[in-house]
Amino acid sequence: MTRRALVTGAAGFIGSALCKRLVADGWVVTGYDAMTYAAHGASLSPELDTGALDLVKADICDRAALARTFSEVRPSHVFHLAAESHVDRSIDRPEDFIRTNVAGTANLLEEALAYWRARDGGAFRFLHVSTDEVFGALGETGKFTEDSAYAPRSPYAASKAASDHMVRAWHETYGLPALICNCCNNYGPRQFPEKLIPLMVLKALKGEPMPVYGDGLQVRDWLYVDDHASALIAVAERGVLGETYLVSAGEERRNMELVQAICTAMDALQPGGAPHVRLITHVEDRPGHDFRYAVDASKLKRELGWSPRHSLEDSLEGTVKWYLENQDWWKAILDGTYRGERLGLGA
Repeated sequence: MTRRALVTGAAGFIGSALCKRLVADGWVVTGYDAMTYAAHGASLSPELDTGALDLVKADICDRAALARTFSEVRPSHVFHLAAESHVDRSIDRPEDFIRTNVAGTANLLEEALAYWRARDGGAFRFLHVSTDEVFGALGETGKFTEDSAYAPRSPYAASKAASDHMVRAWHETYGLPALICNCCNNYGPRQFPEKLIPLMVLKALKGEPMPVYGDGLQVRDWLYVDDHASALIAVAERGVLGETYLVSAGEERRNMELVQAICTAMDALQPGGAPHVRLITHVEDRPGHDFRYAVDASKLKRELGWSPRHSLEDSLEGTVKWYLENQDWWKAILDGTYRGERLGLGA
């Protein structure tokens, strides 16, 4: 059977990595993206340029566009990644997150349900891609599991928690063949430069202060984006319907430790600016800044045989190098929708 994927949020960081992996694995892939500020068409090159990937430029809040897309594409699998995803932006404009992450997901679920009910045989699966932030914050010990209680602490996390609950409800109430993945922080090439790693690389490259929120002792769990893509495909193909799977490589780092590692990589790759650690500057902390996230991915590894192929130690310098060697990619962003400014001060 031909595997036909519809990927929402296809021109974003994780969405584009997933599309590339699906194309390489022989899927027929259609991306769906509203092409808002965090979407970048260049992230889908060369697949889009060669015709290996189709892209529908439309919003998940547009029910008519969704209906047309389902009818034309007839997907066997939906990968739902379209979302507003930056905590700082959610502090400034929570209404954008409610519109896309909550109302948009409800629209997509309704159109997926109508398509599935009308489908004349054949497999269909709906995979909703979410975040570990729905579970709130951890102390010094412990990890999130699939049984962890939801306790979102930012407008972003609350909107994603709502979307998780809706996906689960559509499965339980209507029988929609759905699954959920909650993942830790991702890193790698083509990440929008408002996020920590690319922001720090570009600040260091320009010799500007590298802003670290508060004391920098917050802990995050890091996963290379291509490993996340492989996990999503494994869950979409072999996961148990109605189940949730957490995704992580178990790479916990304090924010300050990670920024220092970026400085070390910059020293090696751009020695003229060394030592880059001199640029680290502590700034006012983010409102409601969660202390620690850590994810237990043992269920995914045990039941589906997935394991990460990249370690943070081995892949961080390569990630830094990508941003240094692909300046046209991020300059197009910094010349337009974002200029590296501090966000999230609306509280």
